[in-house]
Amino acid sequence: MTRDPPARYVACVRGRDDGADAERIVEEAEALLAEDRLEEALLAYDRALAAGKDDVEVLLGAADLYVNRLPDDARDHEDLARGIELARRAARLARKAEDDALVGEAAWLEGAALNQLGRPAEALARLDAAAEALPDAVEVALERGIALYELCRWDDAREALRSAEALDRDDAWVQHHLGLVAERRGDEKEARRRFDRARKLAPDDFPRPIALSRPAFDAAVEKALAGVPEPVRRHLANVAITVEDLPSMDDLVGADPPLSPTILGLFRGAGFGRGAIETSAQLPSSIVLFQKNLERFARSREELAEEIRVTLVHEVGHFLGLDEDELYGRGLD
Repeated sequence: MTRDPPARYVACVRGRDDGADAERIVEEAEALLAEDRLEEALLAYDRALAAGKDDVEVLLGAADLYVNRLPDDARDHEDLARGIELARRAARLARKAEDDALVGEAAWLEGAALNQLGRPAEALARLDAAAEALPDAVEVALERGIALYELCRWDDAREALRSAEALDRDDAWVQHHLGLVAERRGDEKEARRRFDRARKLAPDDFPRPIALSRPAFDAAVEKALAGVPEPVRRHLANVAITVEDLPSMDDLVGADPPLSPTILGLFRGAGFGRGAIETSAQLPSSIVLFQKNLERFARSREELAEEIRVTLVHEVGHFLGLDEDELYGRGLD
């Protein structure tokens, strides 16, 4: 997720030659970013960090780049880990300077990175601290709402997102997440209103979902299944492959920590080769794909068909006993 950064950070350390050099290099990096020269901009920020290793402004600016400003298709786990490291360094310096606002900025950046890494409980702790320091920052209230949504705390998420809305009624991300919360609370009318509002505010970020009829979606799943190699497909003979709109609460909170409400698919039951040791009460193994989440994820019918294929293969990987790290290593995350 890419959003505009908050107001520019206030430098904690001033008047040093290395700080002046770092500030000049940051300006160079920002100019490179404006020209979409990403690799050069990253190298420039590395130079700025070397020149101003104790400059809170440089540290927070670099953290913001790694956490929020890299394109979605260019940002990975290592980038987010780098952002967390920089934010924590900035927080230590800001605490020494007794600058609560800068400590809050660092906590927000760390929380945003943790959210993107799928660690919402850790994120919420940092975002609570950020909210205490920055009660009027819409970015903080929004990120808290996202963490609470990911933790399946619908009412708390709605409260946090409404606080964000009170700060900025025209933030498309706030409206979109209010729609997600309304959907989970069963208020379809409210959800549609919020999604439409987000789409009107930011049509590039929130295009209209690719909506298929259930028979058409089922046909896309069948086509994806036909592409699974025959030796693997033979093992799926007794595995039900189904489609549902959204994951149930039992699906989400049955895991620790809870699964994300935006998951695209899920494997339920005993994996391959384990059926004989399961009790008779064990539900049959099944793979379920979540249609609404998949449709929201895609920008075209072709992209939706590809994501159905990838998600199906991912869940087949779980059936075969691969964990998330193994799936990630094989490009099936």
